[in-house]
Amino acid sequence: MNKPNKDLGIITALLQRLEKYRLPRALKLKEKVDRGETLDETDMSFLETVLADTNKIQPILKRHPEYHQLAAQLMSLYQEITEKALENEKIR
Repeated sequence: MNKPNKDLGIITALLQRLEKYRLPRALKLKEKVDRGETLDETDMSFLETVLADTNKIQPILKRHPEYHQLAAQLMSLYQEITEKALENEKIR
């Protein structure tokens, strides 16, 4: 299988995972930290997995600049979550 075809399959799977699992979970975490709550071990594990996966897909993102904006928006969301969670930890 050549790279463009392989990339298409991977991108499709990643977008489906994002839509069904990761984005809804991230938005719930954002709501949680916005309420002043802290993240538990499961939440932290989720964020660690997302970060590890982001590093793994860097080669695909380099080949497909049309996804750069989406990736940047997601990273911004995860950064907002972690910054707010850290802020909440300091308050407690």
